[in-house]
Amino acid sequence: QVQLVESGGGLVQPGGSLRLSCAASGFTTNSYAIGWFRQAPGKEREGVSCITSSAFNTYYVDSVKGRFTISRDNAKNTVYLQMNSLKPEDTAVYYCARLKFQYSSTCHLGRYGYDYWGQGTQVTVSS
Repeated sequence: QVQLVESGGGLVQPGGSLRLSCAASGFTTNSYAIGWFRQAPGKEREGVSCITSSAFNTYYVDSVKGRFTISRDNAKNTVYLQMNSLKPEDTAVYYCARLKFQYSSTCHLGRYGYDYWGQGTQVTVSS
C-alpha cells in the first residue's frame, strides 16, 4: 500500500527555517520522482519543488529558489524540503506527492502525473 506522510510543519517567524519530511512506504523513493506542493487559503495548489528518482535533477518554483532545498535519504525512504528565510507568503499547507512514471529522469511542478499524495502539513510564517 503506497503511502506518503508529511511532517515538520509548524509556526515560525519570518526569516526562520523549517525542514519538512515526506516519509514513503509501499514503494522505494529512489525509483520515483517526488514533488512538494503547497496550497494557501483561497489559492490554487502550486508546485514548489521536485526531485528525480536519481536525485540528479531538482526543480524549484522561482519564488523559493535560493531559499528552499529538496533532498532525499534513500536509506530512510524519505524526501526532505529544507526551507530557509521563510516569508509570510510561504504560509500554506504543504503536500508531497509521487510522480507515477518510474525512473523518470525529469520531473515537473504541475499536478499532472502525480498519483499519490500525502495528507499535508501546515506551515505558518508569522511574527
